[in-house]
Amino acid sequence: MDSKMDSKMDTKDEQVVSYVINDDANTLPMDTLDPTGVIVKPKWRGTPQDKRDMEVLGRHQVLRRNFKFLSMLGFGSTLICTWEILLSYIGFVSTNGGTAMLFWGYLVVLVGVWCTYASLSEMSSMAPTAGGQYHWVSEFAPPQHQKFLSYIVGWICMTGWQAGLLSVSFLVGTIIQGLIVLNDATYTFERWHGTLLVWAVVSFSVVFNTYLARRLPAIEGIVLTIHVMGFFAIVVPLWVLSPRATSQDALLTFTNAGGWPSTGLSSMIGILTPMGSLLGFDCCVHMAEEVEDSGRTLPCSIMWSVYLNGTMGFIMAITMCYCLGDLNSVLETPTGYPFIQVFYNATQSNAATNVMVTIIIITLAACCVSLVATCSRQLWSFARDKGVPFSDWLAFVSPAMHIPLRAILVSLCVTCIVSLINIGSTSALNAIVSLGVVALLSSYYITIACLIWRRIYGDVLPPRRWSLGKHGLAVNIVSLIFMTPVLFFAFWPAATPVEASTMNWSVVMFFGVVIWSLIYYFIWGKRSYIGPVRVVKRDLE
Repeated sequence: MDSKMDSKMDTKDEQVVSYVINDDANTLPMDTLDPTGVIVKPKWRGTPQDKRDMEVLGRHQVLRRNFKFLSMLGFGSTLICTWEILLSYIGFVSTNGGTAMLFWGYLVVLVGVWCTYASLSEMSSMAPTAGGQYHWVSEFAPPQHQKFLSYIVGWICMTGWQAGLLSVSFLVGTIIQGLIVLNDATYTFERWHGTLLVWAVVSFSVVFNTYLARRLPAIEGIVLTIHVMGFFAIVVPLWVLSPRATSQDALLTFTNAGGWPSTGLSSMIGILTPMGSLLGFDCCVHMAEEVEDSGRTLPCSIMWSVYLNGTMGFIMAITMCYCLGDLNSVLETPTGYPFIQVFYNATQSNAATNVMVTIIIITLAACCVSLVATCSRQLWSFARDKGVPFSDWLAFVSPAMHIPLRAILVSLCVTCIVSLINIGSTSALNAIVSLGVVALLSSYYITIACLIWRRIYGDVLPPRRWSLGKHGLAVNIVSLIFMTPVLFFAFWPAATPVEASTMNWSVVMFFGVVIWSLIYYFIWGKRSYIGPVRVVKRDLE
């Protein structure tokens, strides 16, 4: 492939470069290139509407649009892994609220997250960009606060996704350790083993996101099948073989094993289990510039992922309510994960338990693959707008692979380095896991609040192909009402008395990230950060 620069013109503000590219006798127009000269062939540029959206958003097509609805449904559903995550954190809700809280709390959370992701879906149709929340804040916040709020949300969202990658990688590694304990009673559960397994999992995920990047849409479709079929492979044996609780105990008996002053307070803390299992459907948004017909595909894939995962998660929640068995034996399991003990108690077979747990390990490992993609795209997009240190270096897109290679490698390094904390303190690493939940919720909260302001006081909203219609404002408000107490209790520890080892340090980490971003903003970012609204051209619509 040959390229030749025909003309070059310097102006006061920028350098404009025109190119003519010959590719298999096809001439690619100038707008197939970004300012660095990355070539995107016509077949990977999406629909005419995608091209128009990119022009309106002031962006150049530098990534391949090789995701369609089914692959994005697989991407969103397998990244969230609702029923798998619900099983992994079943011990937390068993301590705070019990199975009754799991059932009723899940229903409340399902309604709340529907409103939240419906709000985000509508914005994704207005502005289908990898920046997601920070871009929308830049457009919809009050004009005098657009740049600052957008910058803060960019940092919060970036932190949330990096913490999410670490938390799921850690989950996979420690579940593997739990499975080893089940099969070998002499195995010692060493923390450094878990850290090495984290490295292995995230390295595996990076391979899929680099050398196999072009196959990622097909892989997501395969994993979606495993995600759905594996669900039935676990639910059916549990209903057939497990001891059954009464409806009174399963659905109406709330517990307070965390030592809180009231069962109500304990239950509010326990609501974080269903919330955590339904968090992160905005992952699809950060792949926006790799999705064909993204203005329509994105909101549809987000909402169908909510429907699919929400339904399977609810069935799994009911299954756990009735099939949990003896709570003391489950919580005191040497494997470290109550759900492994539940499987063994039901089947009384190491082989059957191994198969059931392996299904969860596979789907969670696939979740890490999707998480690396999401983390890297969000980081790359924020770097493109010069929101982070070394932005020019991080914004690089590989001309051969059409992926943000450096952002992928940085995500790998961040996870490997931060996972070292586990060797010294598991509680510190658990705080980082909580940080992911808090950060993503905060980004949703600020973004939707800005959308409400725009609806009430600002200009008419941009056109969109997926709309909440006249119910939009009501849905947005319900979303904020729902997230307010959830965000508040996300900072609380799991039990009392609170000591250094049991404290939820996510509050310190969260405000530490905010303070650092403020310092960077006022020293460097205020001058370098380009709020996305500055390049948006809504007059083209």
